[in-house]
Amino acid sequence: MRALFDTYGAMLGHAILVHTGYVLICVTVGFFLGLLLGVALSRTPRISGIVLPVISVLQTIPGLVFIGVLFLWLGMVPMTVIIALSIYAMFPVLKNTYTGLLGVEQKYLEAAKGCGMSQLQSLLRVELPLAVPSIIAGLRMSAIYTVSWAVLAAMIGLGGLGGFVYQGTSSNNNTLILLGAIPSALLAVVIGAFVDLLQKRVTPKGLRKEGN
Repeated sequence: MRALFDTYGAMLGHAILVHTGYVLICVTVGFFLGLLLGVALSRTPRISGIVLPVISVLQTIPGLVFIGVLFLWLGMVPMTVIIALSIYAMFPVLKNTYTGLLGVEQKYLEAAKGCGMSQLQSLLRVELPLAVPSIIAGLRMSAIYTVSWAVLAAMIGLGGLGGFVYQGTSSNNNTLILLGAIPSALLAVVIGAFVDLLQKRVTPKGLRKEGN
């Protein structure tokens, strides 16, 4: 174990930092894009009827293909990975924001209108708080998926834990595969736990499940 750490310790530490950086940046960008687009689509039924099916089709495109296309366009730069993963991270948040807002009961909207709230005030004070559980669920999916998608960065030589996985696969070295896979799994668990804690903090008390 000591020899393994001496050989790969520095490389592994750097790979974890790069991988985590990709995840944090892409999930943050994807979250805000998904939130804004989800709100916009919930206000425009005609446009959403066109856009949402297109998004569903885009989600079926393998991440490797998308990154490959961007690689041909942008080259071997971190922005290639960031753009691709941010778009994929956006999808779950967008869909859950859209679904959560449409799921707000009409009585709450009427109450907000009766209180003299504008559409923006109703959105910020009533609809978004009620849609928080759905939005955070989308964020959780986005974060965990992005941890696994970030492995693809190594395919175009941009580091991350995927480098160990691909090196191990090409050389039939199970140790290298585990050095990449185990930290990725642990990172997904940690991020999932953080999002769960965030959900408890931001979900209105009346919407929390018993025991939370």
